[in-house]
Amino acid sequence: MASASSSKPTPMMEQYLALKREAENSLLFYRMGDFFELFFDDAKRAAAILDIALTARGEHNGEPVAMCGVPVHSAEGYLARLIRAGERVAIAEQVETPDEAKARAKCEGRPSSKALVKRDIVRFVTAGTLTEEALLEPRRANVLAALSQVRGTIGVASVDISTGTMILAECAPEMVGAELARLGPSEVVVPDGWNCADPEEPTFHANHTFDSDRGAARLRALHGVSTLDGFGEFSRAMCAAAGGLIAYLEHVGRGTLPLLLPPRIQRASATMAMDEATRTSLEILASSAGGRGGSLVAALDRCATGAGSRLLAEDLAAPLLDTQAIAERLALVQYLRDRPIERANLRDRLRGLPDLARALGRIVAGRGSPRDLGQIRDGLGEAQRIQDGLAQLPDAPALLKALLPRLSGHGALTDALTRALVASPPTERSNGGFIADGYDASLDELRAISGNARRAIAAMEARYRDETGIASLKIKHNGVLGYFIEVPNRHADSLMEAESGFTHRQTMKGAVRFNSLSLHEEASRISEAAGRALAAEEAHFEQLVAAVGEARAAIADTADALARIDVCAGNAERAAEGEWCRPDVVEEPVLEIVAGRHPVVEAALARSAERFVANDCALNPDDRLWLIGGPNMGGKSTFLRQNALIILMAQAGCFVPAQSARVGLVDRLFSRVGASDNLARGRSTFMVEMVETAAILSQASERSFVILDEVGRGTSTYDGVALAWAVVEAVHSRIGCRCLFATHYHELTRLAATCEALSLHHVRAREWKGELVLLHELAEGPADRSYGLAVAKLAGVPPTVVSRAKAVLDRLEQTRMETGGIAAGLGELPLFAAAASPEPAQPSASQELADRLADTDLDALSPREALDLLYELKRGLQE
Repeated sequence: MASASSSKPTPMMEQYLALKREAENSLLFYRMGDFFELFFDDAKRAAAILDIALTARGEHNGEPVAMCGVPVHSAEGYLARLIRAGERVAIAEQVETPDEAKARAKCEGRPSSKALVKRDIVRFVTAGTLTEEALLEPRRANVLAALSQVRGTIGVASVDISTGTMILAECAPEMVGAELARLGPSEVVVPDGWNCADPEEPTFHANHTFDSDRGAARLRALHGVSTLDGFGEFSRAMCAAAGGLIAYLEHVGRGTLPLLLPPRIQRASATMAMDEATRTSLEILASSAGGRGGSLVAALDRCATGAGSRLLAEDLAAPLLDTQAIAERLALVQYLRDRPIERANLRDRLRGLPDLARALGRIVAGRGSPRDLGQIRDGLGEAQRIQDGLAQLPDAPALLKALLPRLSGHGALTDALTRALVASPPTERSNGGFIADGYDASLDELRAISGNARRAIAAMEARYRDETGIASLKIKHNGVLGYFIEVPNRHADSLMEAESGFTHRQTMKGAVRFNSLSLHEEASRISEAAGRALAAEEAHFEQLVAAVGEARAAIADTADALARIDVCAGNAERAAEGEWCRPDVVEEPVLEIVAGRHPVVEAALARSAERFVANDCALNPDDRLWLIGGPNMGGKSTFLRQNALIILMAQAGCFVPAQSARVGLVDRLFSRVGASDNLARGRSTFMVEMVETAAILSQASERSFVILDEVGRGTSTYDGVALAWAVVEAVHSRIGCRCLFATHYHELTRLAATCEALSLHHVRAREWKGELVLLHELAEGPADRSYGLAVAKLAGVPPTVVSRAKAVLDRLEQTRMETGGIAAGLGELPLFAAAASPEPAQPSASQELADRLADTDLDALSPREALDLLYELKRGLQE
């Protein structure tokens, strides 16, 4: 670092500052020996997050240089904490040895004693680009997504670089939030200047990289094809997003790309649509507390492998709309459920599997280790054994027949890895020792030379003790001096004599170190043999990595097949454990559930030895909207959610917690149950409720399933009843979908007289000796009252307040009896569909012209398209 008296930065400081300019806003991990050091503001930020000591070293521009550091050998743990805190890290490594730096300085005519080792940023570590095993959650995918807008359509490219899975999709701008909620990305990359509302905290990258033609060219070059037709029909928006994603990965990898498998298209028409609010409300992949515990996936997951758990989460995030594909998944679950012994044996084998996909990802990304190669060997070998075992089972369902061939075909690679590697390869390859004896005769010879030389050193030590009479003489080794002879100070004089045959090397506080010609020769033999052995092992490692890289697609396919088998076996285990049933998924718009339960709530009650009260649900075209009343805490919200979750699980290919279930295919699932402030977007609880309700009313179709809880409760009673009334009518008469609508507004029960497909239900409760008893049972008919005061008493509201509320309630109810209540006269209103609405004013020609121009992205038009637009506008004005 710069000294106090120096106005010019030292060479090391100049090197650091140059690298920091490249790192920009990322924290710079600057390698110095066995530590990654951070300086200036980087050090202050990192020290605060990591809770490590902040020190100072030298001065720069007259100010002390703030500094902190982390050991290289434990850097991964510190990186994980920094990434979780939202930081990005640039890793600057030494890219030459001190000897190479001295040789370079000599060639450049500079003193070799002051040569500075070259350093360069070898990679950027960001939330979405992690591949290290220690930094990833085994049961959660780590998704990086990129967005691009082309002519009003949003392209979405996503990849989990730890496994190489790449998905391309497109959506309308207003659906970006829902698409990102489905993916759950750790990081989202967008072009510079991105102005859409989602995502909230994107990573910006160069605009020109989000080009559709360049993106298509990148994909073709990446997979060595002349056309992408074999992978699918990709839109321009998809290609633009893919181009930006690949360019970003090249940037963070400093030119080295991770494993990227051929892209697959995610069609919106192939999976059930759910917006972000619905996913949050149903707690599919994360609970309201933010963790995995208490979520649907945690209650379902019985997978034996991390890959299986990740695939199960994908299934639940994107339930299918293809009844044939759903039936195939359910058939395999049924097949394994009915065979408990075979299922147990299969799950035992699956538990021993390494994470094939992530080991492959590290190897292809250039961050693999001998241990990763060992995992590929063990995983492929176990996959073959699993295939052999399952192939013997009779009457295999169609999905299993399709999966089994994907588990084999790796015999040559597995044999090569088995012969080449030791049984338990190390995580580090710098010290060698991972190539098995007998694989390479020349390597075995080098190891023998090294081993014999070490024995010769031991014999030499014994001989020198006899010759000198110094019993305490020892031959030692360190990284600076190599091998040397060490004796206590009191015995050093005799070895200092010229004819002794020993050469003085170093005097220590209590000992003196020497060398000898014989020792130098043996040390040279050891060093040369060890160096050549390490080089030979490194060459073998590169050959094995290349062999794995060539088979990457087949290995990834095997990993995917194993994950699917694990998911089905885990679902079968969960179904047997909870006595769940196989749902019948049909095209008709029905929902017939007998004794349905909420999987998460039931599991929570079971832990405290309590019983879940099951309830039926029967919706059909003639009775498709249930209006549900009853007290708070009575189970209305649980009933609503459990039916939505049963639908979701059924279409994901899972068994469901019920005695029986017949589920009509649902294209969109909506849940508006519970709400809270969104202060970041300046929305109150009621505003959030209305935004979510508006989304349902504008997007739901006849094939959708909607659950609504207490719509209108966040405003005045009159406003609330009016809104709830209108929403119920709209869902019933305009949308016509299946819906469960929970409410405290008794006035809404009058809708049963005018809405032919609406029926009244309530959750039962009783008061016994002044205490409220919640039965959690659903019954037909309207609720007799809300029991609000009883719930308040149960919650611990002071008796004086409850008593006063009782007096006020008595007066209000008396007034309602006298006046007919706030719903008086609503029965005479025409239905929503027949209600008169004012005719919208016809826009003028100039207004149409202004609107058309405002909606046109001029930058996206080609010259010919711009000319066509002008002719079109002119014709419109003339007409």
